[in-house]
Amino acid sequence: MRRAIAISAQGLGSTSPNPPVGCVVLDVRGRTVGEGYHLRKGEPHAEVNALAAAGRSAEGGTAVVTLEPCNHYGRTPPCREALLAARVARVLIAVMDPTSRGAGGAAVLRQAGVEVEQDVLADEALVVLGPWLSATKTGRPHVTWVYQAALDGSPVGEGEAVRNEVAALRGAYDLVVTAGGAFDEGRPGSHGRDVFAVLRGDAVPGSPEALFAAGARSVLVAGHSPGAAALLAACLPDEVIVHVPGTAESWAPSPEAGPVGVLPDGYRVTSVAPAGNGVRVTGTRG
Repeated sequence: MRRAIAISAQGLGSTSPNPPVGCVVLDVRGRTVGEGYHLRKGEPHAEVNALAAAGRSAEGGTAVVTLEPCNHYGRTPPCREALLAARVARVLIAVMDPTSRGAGGAAVLRQAGVEVEQDVLADEALVVLGPWLSATKTGRPHVTWVYQAALDGSPVGEGEAVRNEVAALRGAYDLVVTAGGAFDEGRPGSHGRDVFAVLRGDAVPGSPEALFAAGARSVLVAGHSPGAAALLAACLPDEVIVHVPGTAESWAPSPEAGPVGVLPDGYRVTSVAPAGNGVRVTGTRG
């Protein structure tokens, strides 16, 4: 399952509005004979790609998949159909699909005599699937805000650290809101034509629902700009990455500055590490 989770991340930034899913197929002796992940909407899902690689070796084997196999016809046939056609004996699932239609893929597989096990390393699979699941439940994209903090903790301009951070992260997001307030695709052209409506322009729409309707399930906001502020006012970020400037080992701020903060109110620290001449702090809401 950890291998399926790892390869599923290769679909981040391109699968939306579909989820990033990975699948590994084992033969009857437990050897890996195929693996695959979903790349973009309208193209084969993870299970189909993994089964294609496995060929006849999948018969009697096990399919390990990060999200419950789909059970409906869309742009592609349902994945449970491909699993049944391949005659796998067992399916391990990390996370159940809240968008399942009807009985759900797991139930249909069980009805056909396939052994199904759920919640296999579910918490670890959420590292990749979490933003998509969050967007699906809330009807708005999962938002990450990266910014440079002043000495008092307040957000300031973009800065080199933020530019480097955004350059490293953007490929995993559907949309990036630049410091100038414009939209851009995280990986230009990655979602394919007529699948993902990228919003472009000087102004950032204030409605996160508009971004969701356009196909975005994850948005990276860079720096502190009027455009970014408009979006953040309408949609509190789910995650913040703050670059805090370094200080001397013995330092006192100006008494007029008031309390010195690190994260916005309502966020808890999830990671801290040295970064350049300062510190990189990650926080999540709640």
